Amino acid sequence: MKEIVEKLLRIEREQARRKKEDRLARYNVGEKIHEKQLAFHRAPQRNRWVFGGNRCGKTECGAVECIYMARGIHPYRENRRSVTGWVVSLSTQVQRDVAQRKILQYLRKDWIEEIVMLSGRKDSPDTGVIDFIRVKNVFGGVSVIGFKSCDQGREKFQGASLDFVWFDEEPPYDIYLECRMRVMDKRGDIFGTMTPLKGQTFVYEEIYLNRRGDGEVWYEFMEWADNPYLDEREIAALEGCMDEGQLQSRRYGKFALAKGLVYPEFDERIHVVEPFPIPPEWQDDIAIDPGLNNPLSAHWYAVDYDDNVYVVYEHFAAGKDIDYHADAIKRICDRLRWKRDGRGRVHALIDSAAKQRTLSGVKSVCELFYERDVLVNPDVDKDLFSGIARVKSYLNQKNGLPNLYIFSSCVNLIAELKGYYWGSGDVPRKVDDHCLDELRYYLMTRPKNALPPAQISPVLREKERLQRLRRRGGRID
Repeated sequence: MKEIVEKLLRIEREQARRKKEDRLARYNVGEKIHEKQLAFHRAPQRNRWVFGGNRCGKTECGAVECIYMARGIHPYRENRRSVTGWVVSLSTQVQRDVAQRKILQYLRKDWIEEIVMLSGRKDSPDTGVIDFIRVKNVFGGVSVIGFKSCDQGREKFQGASLDFVWFDEEPPYDIYLECRMRVMDKRGDIFGTMTPLKGQTFVYEEIYLNRRGDGEVWYEFMEWADNPYLDEREIAALEGCMDEGQLQSRRYGKFALAKGLVYPEFDERIHVVEPFPIPPEWQDDIAIDPGLNNPLSAHWYAVDYDDNVYVVYEHFAAGKDIDYHADAIKRICDRLRWKRDGRGRVHALIDSAAKQRTLSGVKSVCELFYERDVLVNPDVDKDLFSGIARVKSYLNQKNGLPNLYIFSSCVNLIAELKGYYWGSGDVPRKVDDHCLDELRYYLMTRPKNALPPAQISPVLREKERLQRLRRRGGRID
């Protein structure tokens, strides 16, 4: 009997020791839940990025994601019997001190089948540089976590077929592209965790702005306040030794830029909504910023009974003639069942410059659109600063709720709002602003609260309220 009791006590002590060492278990069921880390793990997209300040917990979720996949225990994705992935650091020294150390902290010793070193001793892997780790998968297979550094050059990233790549900090563009090729045949995952200190790099363009509208791209910002384990006294001490520019990057994970955003009020998580059927009575107007060699931008605008504006569709193309744009606008109107006049003609607002005739043409852009049954109205208010103020008023109302919502399919407008900066002389930089120009024309032209609440049918108002309730996940506004 005594031997049995001693054996049970030894088992309990061993279980307690393993539980204490199992950092992954504590991460999964921590008393303090890091909501944005959970959002990263849950996101279904295959190209996911966390832009975070120092000490916000971004590296933790990258390391844990690798362990989830290698062990076959991912709580939110399909698991496989064995996977192969890379952890990519900027240099071997950074690999040893940051990403490699995090992986080893979350990887229990009894889960490791083999460690192969580039330098150092395998019985003390945290002091050397690891080549790869063979990890026991819960389904009986063996996964491989390999380690790469950007200072090896692009050629060292060729040839492999991978299930995942984790970038710990922003890699050079050629290495990023090469790694995307490595996960292509397996439809694998790319994920990155970084503090954006380099400004408007390819990550800013391809991930944050996402100008191509890639549905597999996902990102989140993390800051110190998001980390429930960071002491408030530490936050105050760090804040005291940084200027405003450093705080934007190192606390909030924002991209470091020389000039400020024109529309800092824009928040993709608030102002961008998924498309839904627009009631015919919401249809309001179309606005066009013309261009032939430059892009022509056109958006379809709807207004609900509470005077909220919805941007519901986008036409954006460069290097096309008036025939192409007129046909595209009419086809979109057919698809949306957009209102027309008694003769079947489309009505739209357009930049007043479209009235002018150039030396190379005998007809203005307005006249050319008219001939193709797109009746454009050039009488728009183009005052830049008043227009910017009007857009800001729609993005951020006094009650804290916006009056402007944009369908996620309007990728060029969304990208321009995120990338529109002040230039010299307190004037916005004249680049990538075609969508924003016609947004201003539209908002400056329309009267606010055009339909008094007393004239709105109670049935229609209730219908609209229920639609808004469903779109917001059941929350009552």
